[in-house]
Amino acid sequence: MKPVVAIVGRPNVGKSTLLNRLARRRVSIVHPEPGVTRDRVAVEIDFDGTAFELIDTGGVGIVDRQDLHPSIHAQIDAAIATAQLLIFLVDARAGMQPVDREIADRLRRLELPVLVAANKSESAEGRLGAAEFHSLGLGDPLPISAEHGEGLDALRAAVLKNLAAGTAWKPPALRIAIVGRRNAGKSTFVNALLREERVIVSDTPGTTRDAVDVRLSKDGAEFLLIDTAGMQKRAKIAGDVDFYAQVRAIEAIERCDVALFLIDAAAGVSQIEKRIATEIVDRSRACVIIVNKWDLAVERTTTAEYEKYLGKTLAGLPFAPVVFISAKDSRNVFDAIGVAQSLAKQAQSRVGTGELNRALEDAQSGQRPRIRGKREPKILYGTQVSVLPPTIVLKVNDPAAFSKQYLRAIENRLREHLPFSEVPIRILLRKRDSHGHE
Repeated sequence: MKPVVAIVGRPNVGKSTLLNRLARRRVSIVHPEPGVTRDRVAVEIDFDGTAFELIDTGGVGIVDRQDLHPSIHAQIDAAIATAQLLIFLVDARAGMQPVDREIADRLRRLELPVLVAANKSESAEGRLGAAEFHSLGLGDPLPISAEHGEGLDALRAAVLKNLAAGTAWKPPALRIAIVGRRNAGKSTFVNALLREERVIVSDTPGTTRDAVDVRLSKDGAEFLLIDTAGMQKRAKIAGDVDFYAQVRAIEAIERCDVALFLIDAAAGVSQIEKRIATEIVDRSRACVIIVNKWDLAVERTTTAEYEKYLGKTLAGLPFAPVVFISAKDSRNVFDAIGVAQSLAKQAQSRVGTGELNRALEDAQSGQRPRIRGKREPKILYGTQVSVLPPTIVLKVNDPAAFSKQYLRAIENRLREHLPFSEVPIRILLRKRDSHGHE
Protein backbone atom coordinates (compact mmCIF):
# COMPACT_ATOMS: atom_id res chain seq x y z
CA MET A 1 0.00 0.00 0.00
CA LYS A 2 1.08 3.55 -0.72
CA PRO A 3 1.77 5.86 2.25
CA VAL A 4 -0.90 8.34 3.27
CA VAL A 5 -0.33 12.05 3.95
CA ALA A 6 -3.25 13.82 5.66
CA ILE A 7 -3.84 17.57 5.80
CA VAL A 8 -5.43 18.60 9.10
CA GLY A 9 -6.32 21.90 10.73
CA ARG A 10 -9.17 24.08 11.86
CA PRO A 11 -11.83 25.32 9.39
CA ASN A 12 -10.95 27.83 6.65
CA VAL A 13 -7.16 27.68 6.87
CA GLY A 14 -6.88 26.58 3.21
CA LYS A 15 -6.66 22.77 3.37
CA SER A 16 -8.68 22.23 0.20
CA THR A 17 -6.75 24.93 -1.66
CA LEU A 18 -3.48 23.23 -0.66
CA LEU A 19 -4.67 19.82 -1.81
CA ASN A 20 -5.75 21.24 -5.17
CA ARG A 21 -2.43 23.06 -5.56
CA LEU A 22 -0.34 19.97 -4.78
CA ALA A 23 -2.56 17.80 -7.01
CA ARG A 24 -2.33 20.40 -9.80
CA ARG A 25 -6.06 20.09 -10.45
CA ARG A 26 -9.37 20.98 -8.85
CA VAL A 27 -10.24 18.12 -6.52
CA SER A 28 -11.76 19.59 -3.37
CA ILE A 29 -14.37 22.34 -3.45
CA VAL A 30 -12.87 25.63 -2.22
CA HIS A 31 -15.27 28.10 -0.64
CA PRO A 32 -15.10 30.70 2.17
CA GLU A 33 -18.05 29.02 3.93
CA PRO A 34 -16.69 26.96 6.86
CA GLY A 35 -17.27 23.22 6.81
CA VAL A 36 -17.59 22.68 3.05
CA THR A 37 -15.29 19.64 3.17
CA ARG A 38 -16.91 16.77 5.05
CA ASP A 39 -15.55 13.50 3.71
CA ARG A 40 -11.97 12.42 3.36
CA VAL A 41 -11.13 13.73 -0.10
CA ALA A 42 -8.17 11.78 -1.46
CA VAL A 43 -5.95 12.21 -4.50
CA GLU A 44 -3.03 10.14 -5.75
CA ILE A 45 0.21 12.14 -5.84
CA ASP A 46 3.66 11.40 -7.22
CA PHE A 47 6.57 13.63 -6.15
CA ASP A 48 9.72 12.70 -8.09
CA GLY A 49 8.97 8.96 -7.98
CA THR A 50 7.58 8.93 -4.44
CA ALA A 51 3.91 7.98 -4.67
CA PHE A 52 1.45 8.59 -1.87
CA GLU A 53 -2.20 9.37 -1.17
CA LEU A 54 -2.91 12.94 -0.09
CA ILE A 55 -6.07 13.43 1.97
CA ASP A 56 -8.01 16.61 2.60
CA THR A 57 -10.10 16.57 5.79
CA GLY A 58 -12.87 18.61 7.36
CA GLY A 59 -12.03 21.37 9.79
CA VAL A 60 -11.26 20.29 13.35
CA GLY A 61 -13.77 21.91 15.70
CA ILE A 62 -16.37 22.58 13.01
CA VAL A 63 -20.00 22.69 14.14
CA ASP A 64 -21.94 21.61 11.06
CA ARG A 65 -25.26 23.30 10.35
CA GLN A 66 -26.78 19.93 9.47
CA ASP A 67 -25.47 18.29 12.67
CA LEU A 68 -22.95 16.19 10.75
CA HIS A 69 -19.94 17.27 12.82
CA PRO A 70 -19.67 13.92 14.66
CA SER A 71 -19.37 12.16 11.29
CA ILE A 72 -16.94 14.81 10.00
CA HIS A 73 -14.70 14.35 13.03
CA ALA A 74 -14.89 10.55 12.64
CA GLN A 75 -13.58 11.04 9.09
CA ILE A 76 -10.74 13.22 10.40
CA ASP A 77 -9.88 10.54 12.99
CA ALA A 78 -9.87 7.88 10.27
CA ALA A 79 -7.53 9.97 8.09
CA ILE A 80 -5.11 10.46 10.99
CA ALA A 81 -5.27 6.75 11.87
CA THR A 82 -4.20 5.74 8.35
CA ALA A 83 -1.58 8.45 7.82
CA GLN A 84 2.19 8.08 7.85
CA LEU A 85 2.69 11.86 7.78
CA LEU A 86 0.52 14.81 8.81
CA ILE A 87 0.54 18.33 7.38
CA PHE A 88 -0.85 20.59 10.12
CA LEU A 89 -2.07 23.66 8.27
CA VAL A 90 -2.43 26.94 10.18
CA ASP A 91 -3.38 30.46 9.13
CA ALA A 92 -0.43 32.87 9.47
CA ARG A 93 -2.60 35.85 8.61
CA ALA A 94 -5.10 35.12 11.42
CA GLY A 95 -2.38 34.10 13.87
CA MET A 96 -2.52 31.53 16.66
CA GLN A 97 -6.00 30.43 17.70
CA PRO A 98 -6.97 28.36 20.78
CA VAL A 99 -8.09 25.47 18.56
CA ASP A 100 -4.62 25.44 16.93
CA ARG A 101 -3.09 24.74 20.34
CA GLU A 102 -5.68 22.02 21.01
CA ILE A 103 -4.87 20.32 17.70
CA ALA A 104 -1.13 20.60 18.37
CA ASP A 105 -1.58 19.01 21.82
CA ARG A 106 -3.30 16.06 20.19
CA LEU A 107 -0.74 15.68 17.41
CA ARG A 108 2.20 15.74 19.79
CA ARG A 109 0.84 12.60 21.45
CA LEU A 110 0.92 10.69 18.16
CA GLU A 111 3.93 8.72 17.00
CA LEU A 112 3.77 10.42 13.62
CA PRO A 113 5.92 13.04 11.92
CA VAL A 114 4.09 16.37 11.66
CA LEU A 115 4.88 19.25 9.31
CA VAL A 116 3.50 22.62 10.38
CA ALA A 117 2.65 24.65 7.27
CA ALA A 118 1.77 28.30 7.90
CA ASN A 119 -0.57 29.21 5.06
CA LYS A 120 -1.34 32.73 3.78
CA SER A 121 2.28 33.81 4.36
CA GLU A 122 2.63 35.65 1.04
CA SER A 123 2.96 39.06 2.73
CA ALA A 124 5.57 40.33 5.19
CA GLU A 125 2.86 40.40 7.84
CA GLY A 126 2.00 36.78 7.06
CA ARG A 127 5.62 35.65 7.25
CA LEU A 128 5.91 37.38 10.62
CA GLY A 129 2.73 35.66 11.76
CA ALA A 130 4.13 32.27 10.71
CA ALA A 131 6.93 32.60 13.27
CA GLU A 132 4.34 32.59 16.06
CA PHE A 133 3.69 28.89 15.45
CA HIS A 134 7.18 27.90 16.65
CA SER A 135 5.61 27.82 20.11
CA LEU A 136 3.51 24.78 19.21
CA GLY A 137 6.56 22.57 19.71
CA LEU A 138 6.16 20.74 16.39
CA GLY A 139 9.23 22.07 14.63
CA ASP A 140 9.87 25.05 12.39
CA PRO A 141 6.70 26.16 10.56
CA LEU A 142 7.01 26.28 6.79
CA PRO A 143 5.67 29.59 5.43
CA ILE A 144 3.54 28.90 2.34
CA SER A 145 0.76 30.37 0.25
CA ALA A 146 -1.47 27.65 -1.19
CA GLU A 147 -3.43 30.23 -3.17
CA HIS A 148 -0.36 31.78 -4.81
CA GLY A 149 1.84 28.66 -4.92
CA GLU A 150 4.59 30.15 -2.76
CA GLY A 151 6.78 28.02 -0.50
CA LEU A 152 5.51 24.74 -1.90
CA ASP A 153 8.92 23.51 -3.07
CA ALA A 154 10.09 23.50 0.55
CA LEU A 155 6.90 21.70 1.61
CA ARG A 156 7.35 19.07 -1.10
CA ALA A 157 10.97 18.54 -0.03
CA ALA A 158 9.87 18.10 3.60
CA VAL A 159 7.22 15.57 2.55
CA LEU A 160 9.77 13.58 0.53
CA LYS A 161 12.22 13.61 3.43
CA ASN A 162 9.61 11.94 5.65
CA LEU A 163 8.41 9.32 3.15
CA ALA A 164 10.28 6.35 1.74
CA ALA A 165 10.62 6.37 -2.04
CA GLY A 166 8.08 4.13 -3.69
CA THR A 167 6.88 3.01 -7.07
CA ALA A 168 4.48 5.05 -9.18
CA TRP A 169 0.74 4.51 -8.90
CA LYS A 170 -0.59 1.62 -10.91
CA PRO A 171 -3.43 2.88 -13.11
CA PRO A 172 -6.78 1.44 -12.02
CA ALA A 173 -8.27 -1.31 -14.16
CA LEU A 174 -11.51 0.66 -14.29
CA ARG A 175 -12.71 4.13 -13.29
CA ILE A 176 -16.29 3.93 -12.04
CA ALA A 177 -18.44 6.98 -11.26
CA ILE A 178 -21.42 6.52 -8.94
CA VAL A 179 -24.08 9.05 -9.90
CA GLY A 180 -27.71 9.69 -9.07
CA ARG A 181 -30.10 12.08 -7.39
CA ARG A 182 -29.80 13.12 -3.75
CA ASN A 183 -30.47 10.34 -1.23
CA ALA A 184 -30.45 7.57 -3.83
CA GLY A 185 -27.94 5.69 -1.65
CA LYS A 186 -24.67 6.36 -3.49
CA SER A 187 -22.51 6.72 -0.37
CA THR A 188 -24.15 3.72 1.29
CA PHE A 189 -23.35 1.75 -1.88
CA VAL A 190 -19.68 2.83 -1.78
CA ASN A 191 -19.37 1.89 1.90
CA ALA A 192 -20.97 -1.51 1.21
CA LEU A 193 -18.40 -2.20 -1.51
CA LEU A 194 -15.48 -1.15 0.70
CA ARG A 195 -16.92 -2.75 3.85
CA GLU A 196 -16.10 0.38 5.84
CA GLU A 197 -17.53 3.82 6.59
CA ARG A 198 -15.38 5.53 3.98
CA VAL A 199 -17.86 8.29 3.18
CA ILE A 200 -20.45 9.98 5.35
CA VAL A 201 -23.99 8.61 5.09
CA SER A 202 -26.94 10.68 6.29
CA ASP A 203 -30.64 11.10 5.55
CA THR A 204 -29.91 14.81 5.16
CA PRO A 205 -30.00 15.71 1.44
CA GLY A 206 -26.73 17.08 0.05
CA THR A 207 -24.42 15.39 2.56
CA THR A 208 -21.82 14.56 -0.12
CA ARG A 209 -20.34 17.64 -1.77
CA ASP A 210 -16.97 16.74 -3.24
CA ALA A 211 -16.39 13.93 -5.71
CA VAL A 212 -14.60 11.41 -3.51
CA ASP A 213 -12.10 9.02 -5.15
CA VAL A 214 -11.47 5.71 -3.38
CA ARG A 215 -9.66 2.55 -4.47
CA LEU A 216 -11.39 -0.84 -4.42
CA SER A 217 -9.47 -4.11 -4.76
CA LYS A 218 -11.48 -7.05 -6.09
CA ASP A 219 -10.22 -10.36 -7.45
CA GLY A 220 -6.73 -8.99 -7.93
CA ALA A 221 -7.91 -5.91 -9.84
CA GLU A 222 -7.83 -2.28 -8.71
CA PHE A 223 -10.85 -0.07 -9.33
CA LEU A 224 -11.24 3.66 -8.77
CA LEU A 225 -14.68 4.48 -7.36
CA ILE A 226 -15.86 8.07 -7.60
CA ASP A 227 -18.66 8.93 -5.16
CA THR A 228 -20.44 12.08 -6.27
CA ALA A 229 -22.85 14.65 -4.91
CA GLY A 230 -26.51 14.02 -5.64
CA MET A 231 -27.81 15.77 -8.71
CA GLN A 232 -30.78 18.10 -8.31
CA LYS A 233 -32.93 20.40 -10.38
CA ARG A 234 -31.09 23.48 -11.60
CA ALA A 235 -33.75 25.71 -10.04
CA LYS A 236 -33.00 24.23 -6.61
CA ILE A 237 -29.22 24.74 -6.74
CA ALA A 238 -28.63 27.13 -3.85
CA GLY A 239 -25.30 28.94 -3.84
CA ASP A 240 -21.78 28.20 -4.99
CA VAL A 241 -21.25 25.02 -2.94
CA ASP A 242 -24.23 23.27 -4.54
CA PHE A 243 -23.15 24.54 -7.96
CA TYR A 244 -19.59 23.24 -7.66
CA ALA A 245 -20.86 19.93 -6.26
CA GLN A 246 -22.93 19.50 -9.43
CA VAL A 247 -19.94 20.43 -11.59
CA ARG A 248 -17.78 17.82 -9.84
CA ALA A 249 -20.48 15.17 -10.41
CA ILE A 250 -20.59 15.91 -14.14
CA GLU A 251 -16.77 15.94 -14.30
CA ALA A 252 -16.83 12.48 -12.69
CA ILE A 253 -18.99 11.21 -15.56
CA GLU A 254 -16.52 12.77 -17.98
CA ARG A 255 -13.48 11.00 -16.49
CA CYS A 256 -15.01 7.59 -15.79
CA ASP A 257 -15.00 4.46 -17.94
CA VAL A 258 -18.35 3.22 -16.65
CA ALA A 259 -21.10 5.12 -14.82
CA LEU A 260 -23.15 3.35 -12.17
CA PHE A 261 -26.45 5.22 -12.26
CA LEU A 262 -28.32 4.73 -8.97
CA ILE A 263 -32.09 5.05 -8.98
CA ASP A 264 -34.20 4.94 -5.84
CA ALA A 265 -36.69 2.13 -6.48
CA ALA A 266 -39.31 3.83 -4.33
CA ALA A 267 -38.88 7.31 -5.85
CA GLY A 268 -38.65 6.17 -9.47
CA VAL A 269 -37.65 8.25 -12.48
CA SER A 270 -38.09 12.02 -12.43
CA GLN A 271 -36.72 14.89 -14.50
CA ILE A 272 -33.51 14.66 -12.47
CA GLU A 273 -32.91 11.06 -13.59
CA LYS A 274 -33.67 12.04 -17.18
CA ARG A 275 -31.11 14.84 -16.95
CA ILE A 276 -28.48 12.45 -15.53
CA ALA A 277 -29.19 10.00 -18.33
CA THR A 278 -28.66 12.81 -20.84
CA GLU A 279 -25.30 13.72 -19.24
CA ILE A 280 -24.21 10.07 -19.55
CA VAL A 281 -25.46 9.68 -23.13
CA ASP A 282 -23.93 12.98 -24.28
CA ARG A 283 -20.51 11.73 -23.09
CA SER A 284 -21.00 8.25 -24.61
CA ARG A 285 -20.25 6.54 -21.31
CA ALA A 286 -21.05 2.91 -20.64
CA CYS A 287 -23.70 2.73 -17.95
CA VAL A 288 -25.14 0.25 -15.47
CA ILE A 289 -28.53 1.26 -14.10
CA ILE A 290 -28.55 0.34 -10.40
CA VAL A 291 -32.02 0.11 -8.88
CA ASN A 292 -31.32 0.65 -5.18
CA LYS A 293 -33.64 0.07 -2.20
CA TRP A 294 -35.24 -2.81 -4.09
CA ASP A 295 -36.28 -4.27 -0.75
CA LEU A 296 -38.79 -1.40 -0.48
CA ALA A 297 -40.36 -2.06 -3.88
CA VAL A 298 -40.16 -5.83 -4.39
CA GLU A 299 -43.62 -6.46 -2.94
CA ARG A 300 -45.26 -3.98 -5.35
CA THR A 301 -43.65 -4.94 -8.65
CA THR A 302 -41.27 -7.35 -10.37
CA THR A 303 -37.84 -6.82 -11.89
CA ALA A 304 -39.29 -7.42 -15.38
CA GLU A 305 -42.01 -4.80 -14.85
CA TYR A 306 -39.51 -2.30 -13.45
CA GLU A 307 -37.11 -2.81 -16.38
CA LYS A 308 -40.02 -2.18 -18.74
CA TYR A 309 -40.81 1.00 -16.80
CA LEU A 310 -37.18 2.16 -17.08
CA GLY A 311 -37.22 1.47 -20.82
CA LYS A 312 -40.18 3.83 -21.22
CA THR A 313 -38.94 6.60 -18.94
CA LEU A 314 -35.17 6.55 -19.69
CA ALA A 315 -35.36 6.59 -23.47
CA GLY A 316 -31.67 7.40 -23.93
CA LEU A 317 -30.38 4.24 -22.24
CA PRO A 318 -32.41 1.32 -23.64
CA PHE A 319 -29.26 -0.79 -24.00
CA ALA A 320 -27.95 -0.26 -20.45
CA PRO A 321 -28.10 -3.37 -18.22
CA VAL A 322 -30.06 -3.15 -14.95
CA VAL A 323 -28.99 -4.51 -11.55
CA PHE A 324 -31.32 -4.59 -8.53
CA ILE A 325 -29.64 -4.06 -5.16
CA SER A 326 -30.12 -3.09 -1.54
CA ALA A 327 -27.02 -1.12 -0.58
CA LYS A 328 -28.13 -0.87 3.04
CA ASP A 329 -28.07 -4.67 3.32
CA SER A 330 -25.06 -5.07 0.95
CA ARG A 331 -27.28 -7.22 -1.27
CA ASN A 332 -26.04 -7.70 -4.87
CA VAL A 333 -23.66 -4.73 -4.62
CA PHE A 334 -20.73 -6.63 -6.13
CA ASP A 335 -22.92 -7.79 -9.02
CA ALA A 336 -22.83 -4.19 -10.20
CA ILE A 337 -19.01 -4.24 -10.36
CA GLY A 338 -19.08 -7.47 -12.35
CA VAL A 339 -21.48 -5.95 -14.87
CA ALA A 340 -19.32 -2.82 -15.07
CA GLN A 341 -16.33 -5.01 -15.93
CA SER A 342 -18.34 -6.69 -18.68
CA LEU A 343 -19.31 -3.31 -20.15
CA ALA A 344 -15.72 -2.11 -20.06
CA LYS A 345 -14.68 -5.20 -21.98
CA GLN A 346 -17.31 -4.47 -24.62
CA ALA A 347 -16.29 -0.82 -24.82
CA GLN A 348 -12.65 -1.84 -25.37
CA SER A 349 -13.48 -4.20 -28.23
CA ARG A 350 -12.20 -3.51 -31.72
CA VAL A 351 -13.72 -4.77 -34.95
CA GLY A 352 -12.06 -5.08 -38.32
CA THR A 353 -12.99 -2.82 -41.21
CA GLY A 354 -14.51 -5.72 -43.14
CA GLU A 355 -16.76 -6.80 -40.27
CA LEU A 356 -17.77 -3.21 -39.58
CA ASN A 357 -18.71 -2.48 -43.19
CA ARG A 358 -20.75 -5.66 -43.52
CA ALA A 359 -22.65 -4.53 -40.43
CA LEU A 360 -23.09 -1.05 -41.90
CA GLU A 361 -24.43 -2.48 -45.14
CA ASP A 362 -26.98 -4.50 -43.22
CA ALA A 363 -27.86 -1.49 -41.04
CA GLN A 364 -28.55 0.69 -44.08
CA SER A 365 -30.56 -1.96 -45.90
CA GLY A 366 -33.03 -2.13 -43.04
CA GLN A 367 -33.60 1.65 -42.81
CA ARG A 368 -35.59 4.13 -44.85
CA PRO A 369 -34.24 7.51 -43.80
CA ARG A 370 -36.24 10.68 -44.16
CA ILE A 371 -34.63 12.90 -46.78
CA ARG A 372 -33.16 16.11 -45.35
CA GLY A 373 -32.69 18.70 -48.05
CA LYS A 374 -32.02 17.40 -51.56
CA ARG A 375 -29.72 14.46 -50.84
CA GLU A 376 -30.38 10.98 -49.57
CA PRO A 377 -27.89 10.04 -46.82
CA LYS A 378 -25.40 7.42 -47.97
CA ILE A 379 -22.61 5.74 -46.01
CA LEU A 380 -19.63 4.93 -48.22
CA TYR A 381 -17.61 3.04 -45.61
CA GLY A 382 -16.65 3.13 -41.94
CA THR A 383 -13.60 2.60 -39.72
CA GLN A 384 -13.29 2.14 -35.97
CA VAL A 385 -10.73 4.66 -34.71
CA SER A 386 -10.77 4.23 -30.91
CA VAL A 387 -12.30 2.50 -27.90
CA LEU A 388 -13.83 3.55 -24.55
CA PRO A 389 -16.18 4.49 -26.09
CA PRO A 390 -16.07 2.56 -29.39
CA THR A 391 -15.71 5.35 -31.94
CA ILE A 392 -16.53 4.86 -35.61
CA VAL A 393 -15.79 7.31 -38.39
CA LEU A 394 -18.23 7.10 -41.31
CA LYS A 395 -17.27 8.49 -44.69
CA VAL A 396 -20.54 9.80 -46.14
CA ASN A 397 -21.84 11.73 -49.11
CA ASP A 398 -23.21 14.61 -47.02
CA PRO A 399 -23.12 14.85 -43.19
CA ALA A 400 -25.98 17.38 -43.27
CA ALA A 401 -28.27 14.72 -44.77
CA PHE A 402 -28.05 12.55 -41.64
CA SER A 403 -30.67 13.24 -38.98
CA LYS A 404 -30.16 12.35 -35.32
CA GLN A 405 -32.93 9.79 -35.60
CA TYR A 406 -31.28 8.06 -38.57
CA LEU A 407 -27.90 7.97 -36.82
CA ARG A 408 -29.54 6.54 -33.70
CA ALA A 409 -31.17 3.84 -35.83
CA ILE A 410 -27.80 3.01 -37.44
CA GLU A 411 -26.18 2.85 -34.00
CA ASN A 412 -28.86 0.48 -32.71
CA ARG A 413 -28.44 -1.83 -35.70
CA LEU A 414 -24.66 -1.83 -35.27
CA ARG A 415 -25.16 -2.77 -31.64
CA GLU A 416 -27.07 -5.85 -32.81
CA HIS A 417 -24.26 -7.03 -35.10
CA LEU A 418 -21.10 -5.96 -33.29
CA PRO A 419 -19.73 -6.76 -29.78
CA PHE A 420 -21.13 -3.49 -28.41
CA SER A 421 -24.59 -4.71 -27.41
CA GLU A 422 -24.76 -2.88 -24.06
CA VAL A 423 -22.55 0.17 -24.59
CA PRO A 424 -22.90 3.42 -26.55
CA ILE A 425 -21.19 3.83 -29.91
CA ARG A 426 -19.82 7.23 -30.85
CA ILE A 427 -20.32 7.94 -34.56
CA LEU A 428 -18.43 10.71 -36.36
CA LEU A 429 -19.34 11.77 -39.88
CA ARG A 430 -16.77 12.82 -42.46
CA LYS A 431 -17.61 14.00 -45.96
CA ARG A 432 -15.84 12.40 -48.90
CA ASP A 433 -15.27 14.68 -51.87
CA SER A 434 -15.60 13.82 -55.55
CA HIS A 435 -11.95 12.75 -55.69
CA GLY A 436 -12.41 10.16 -52.95
CA HIS A 437 -10.73 12.25 -50.25
CA GLU A 438 -12.08 13.42 -46.93
